[in-house]
Amino acid sequence: QVQLVESGGGLVQAGGSLRLSCVAPVKTFMWYAVGWFRQTPGKGREFVAGLSAGGGNSAYGDPVKGRFTMSMNNRKTTVYLQMNSLKPEDTAVYYCAADKITHRRAPPTNVDDYGTWGQGTQVTVSS
Repeated sequence: QVQLVESGGGLVQAGGSLRLSCVAPVKTFMWYAVGWFRQTPGKGREFVAGLSAGGGNSAYGDPVKGRFTMSMNNRKTTVYLQMNSLKPEDTAVYYCAADKITHRRAPPTNVDDYGTWGQGTQVTVSS
């Protein structure tokens, strides 16, 4: 089973930047689409960004478009979420997730399409 490990969360002031990382076994992201979701207490997981299998296509949730960028390393083992112009409403636990099926050409945005999740990393944006 694929294992995902996130890192890079922390405390930042509004307007600042953070970069999250998600590491998986070799070539995992060549076969599986990957997404970032976030969750605040009492709410469901919200789609933030995703990359298709291999990283050729991307998708972003409306609240983060123009501020967040998702990318993948050449070995297809690590994905990054560069978060700029952070706002207090971006405060959440951020999760990396891998698709349930392989070779999807567009990243799914529905949480139910993802089968493997990391442990999450806390992002806190102060005003």
